[in-house]
Amino acid sequence: MFSSIAARPAGAPRWPLGIALALAVALVVGVLIAAAMVRGQAPGPLRLATLPAPSAGSVDCVRLLAALPEKLDGGEMGALERRQLAAPAPAGTAGWGEPPVVLRCGLDRPAELTATSRLLDVSGVQFLEIVNPDTSAWVAVDRGVYVSVALPPTSGSGPLQQVAAVIASTLPRREVDVPL
Repeated sequence: MFSSIAARPAGAPRWPLGIALALAVALVVGVLIAAAMVRGQAPGPLRLATLPAPSAGSVDCVRLLAALPEKLDGGEMGALERRQLAAPAPAGTAGWGEPPVVLRCGLDRPAELTATSRLLDVSGVQFLEIVNPDTSAWVAVDRGVYVSVALPPTSGSGPLQQVAAVIASTLPRREVDVPL
C-alpha cells in the first residue's frame, strides 16, 4: 500500500515569520492608540511672542478681553476653544484653537495704514489686512485702540466675524487715523 504523507518543504522554520508579523501588527495598533490619545488631548498653554503694544493695559483692552467668547467658530476646524496662555503672557492677548487664532489689543498704529488703504467692514468695524506668509492678520483701525486678529488659513472668516461683533459692542468707534 502506498501511503501519502505530505512532505514539509525544507528551509527556515515558520515561527520567526509569525513573530515578525505579530510584532508588526502590535506596532500598528500601538501607533493608532497613541495617535487617538494625543488627538483627544487639549493643546498645552499657548506661547505668544511679546510685541510692542503700548495700550495693551488700557481700559479699552481690558474691557474687550473680558467680553471675548470662550469659543469661536473655526469653519472646517470646528469649534475653537479659548486657550490658556503660557507665562509670561503678553498683556492684551487671547488665543483660541490649534493652529491658533490670536487676538492682540493695544498695538501701535500699523505702518501699512495709509490714506489709500483698502479697508474691509466686518460687523461695523473697519479692518486693514496685513499680509503674512502663514496667517491672515486683520487690524481693527477705527477704534480707540488697534486690535489685531491673526487667523490660520483653515479657520475661515467665522472667528473674524465673531471678534468684530465683540469689538463693535465694547469699543467706541472713532475716525480712522491716516497720515496726510
